[in-house]
Amino acid sequence: MKTIQGPGIFLAQFIDDKPPFNSLDSICKWAADLGYKGIQIPTNVDFLIDLDKAAESKTYCDELKGKINSYGLEITELSTHLQGQLVAVHPAYDTMFDNFAPDHLKNNPNGRTEWAIDQVKKAATASKHLGLNAHATFSGSLLWHTMHPWPQRPAGLVEMGFEELAKRWLPILNHFDEQGVDVCYEIHPGEDLHDGDTFERFLEATGNHKRVNILYDPSHFVLQQLDYISYIDHYHEFIKAFHVKDSEFNPTGKKGAFGGYNDWKDRAGRYRSLGDGQIDFKTIFSKLTQYGCDVWAVMEWECCIKSPEQGAREGAPFIKKHIIEATEKAFDDFAGAAVDKEKLKNILGIQITNK
Repeated sequence: MKTIQGPGIFLAQFIDDKPPFNSLDSICKWAADLGYKGIQIPTNVDFLIDLDKAAESKTYCDELKGKINSYGLEITELSTHLQGQLVAVHPAYDTMFDNFAPDHLKNNPNGRTEWAIDQVKKAATASKHLGLNAHATFSGSLLWHTMHPWPQRPAGLVEMGFEELAKRWLPILNHFDEQGVDVCYEIHPGEDLHDGDTFERFLEATGNHKRVNILYDPSHFVLQQLDYISYIDHYHEFIKAFHVKDSEFNPTGKKGAFGGYNDWKDRAGRYRSLGDGQIDFKTIFSKLTQYGCDVWAVMEWECCIKSPEQGAREGAPFIKKHIIEATEKAFDDFAGAAVDKEKLKNILGIQITNK
């Protein structure tokens, strides 16, 4: 077994043009003062990390890491959620996802995809320079618009979709392998990798590539009404990153899992701050510890009711309270004794006949 590291915090939802959320130094001090021990860094925010420099220069990475360490913090993972999303975009989403791309690549889907692939590869090299062994990202999606098939999907469509997704990701995965870094796909509604079956389809399509792994976030499974506890039993060997985010599902006679046209606060399924939702984190932390998952517990804030500042303040002690110090001894060791083979034979009723 292995003790989970933490608490960590994903910085993406806290970035602002006002202090303390507008510079690396001030946001590090803010996080450390709240009791966090690690930060997950979105690589699309220039004042947090210059991804081009990080991919080119080990010296730059050493200096960046040193600055963060000076606040008593570690880098948990780098994140390319937005760039990973752009690796695979269905044309129906071109206009909305163009917001994630640089201005010179808007209305240029092919250029945007090439840029996204290059960005994620750079994050792999930067992760190696920073001494990280896991990376957080999205898979992107070519098939999500067919999730509830009407009209009926033609035969072969799903297989072709995953073949194409794997084709785009394999050069990236190979580069990550060269750097010794795992790709942890956040299993998330809206992505082609959104549950266990789709993760397995993608894994098979990549030839069971050893760098295909999981960022486990139970909040997304509650919204899908998927058993997030047994998910760990099925996929614990692939869980290399962990978002601690709460959610709830409260269906009514008017709305259920597909009530997504409502504002977040009015949906049946919605994200909440830690402790305010329905997720059994006590069992999750026990399962991940039992299976020896070597992960950081990283808070992600996306509550539709509580402020991010309050969510962050409450998040660190919540995670700290749930981290289990993995035992190195059995509770009944005190009753044990040195191994005596003759005694063992006697207990089992084994009689040895000499011939």
